[in-house]
Amino acid sequence: MPVVSGSNVGDMFIWMPKEHLYVLVYLVTVMHSMQAGYMEKAQKYTDKALMQIDKLKIVDNSGILCALQLMLVEHMVMCRLVMGHKCVALTHMANACSLCAANPQLLRSHRPQLHVLLGLYAMSMNCMQAAEQQFNAAILVCAIIYIYLKKTIIRKCMTSQERDLWTFANLNLGIVYLRGKREAEFTALLERINPENLPSHSHSLRAAAYYVLGLQSFFQSRHNEAKRFLRETLKMANAEDSNRLTSCSLVLLGHIFLSLGNSRESMNMVTPAMQLASKIPDVHVQLWASAILRDLYRMCGDPARENEAYQMHCNFSQMLLKDHFQSSQMPEHNLIFWTEGDLPPLPPPSTSSQLL
Repeated sequence: MPVVSGSNVGDMFIWMPKEHLYVLVYLVTVMHSMQAGYMEKAQKYTDKALMQIDKLKIVDNSGILCALQLMLVEHMVMCRLVMGHKCVALTHMANACSLCAANPQLLRSHRPQLHVLLGLYAMSMNCMQAAEQQFNAAILVCAIIYIYLKKTIIRKCMTSQERDLWTFANLNLGIVYLRGKREAEFTALLERINPENLPSHSHSLRAAAYYVLGLQSFFQSRHNEAKRFLRETLKMANAEDSNRLTSCSLVLLGHIFLSLGNSRESMNMVTPAMQLASKIPDVHVQLWASAILRDLYRMCGDPARENEAYQMHCNFSQMLLKDHFQSSQMPEHNLIFWTEGDLPPLPPPSTSSQLL
């Protein structure tokens, strides 16, 4: 949304025609669907919203429409990354950058979001150095925006948004450090992602923070502590209907119980994780869960189900590897190296019908 400020309190409101309100309702539906982990529903309503925007832009190419379009495309980047469609996510990402390149105000307000999305894409491509640079760029820009807005009339209404994005970037940076076994850097980051220090309204972020702490404990083989953190995540994620976070926590708990040799409890965790991940659908959790199921069925002496889980794992792995290679060959992939200055030249933006 464009930033509006002025000496008159009425200037803080944006009056929208009903045609714009239709798009806004679609956007809210997309946001809630993403939060709950209903990716297909999010895609469906993004499709409707983008088609409505395309029609409206023929006669009204206003800033508010561009902002709504950008937020929809940003959500589709995340949606496609979860589903394992990196090529499509990268095309969405390029379109988001094109929208910002054509509108300096959008670039100023959405630059941290762009860096976070590029960081998530880089993580999915195992480009950890680029991911680290993107998340640090987002954190830096959030800090600059905070300082800039500190003395303005919109200070109060912007605090939650920028704080949440700053926390989200730090959480993902923490995962980068954990995956790289960079314990010193993670420890230095810990105070920023301590769930007890996060605002009380940020339930989903607090749940995610407990998950990251659980992941750290798992990597350090502190299994009881990891289970305690993950159960806290599950409690909060279930209360918020954050199905993706629930599935991630369940599969990690299943991995922990497998490491402890408790096949029964592992199966009790991994089976619902796989079911939930299939509904989302989250290919990465399904890949992880299928690998654990393969080991569990081997331990149980069930070769038929072991082979079924093995084939499932191979299918997910081959799909992701093919998409990974195709994404790495796209010119848009080089966006992961943009951390400052103007946006680099981009291919012509795709239409809504090409994206979805």
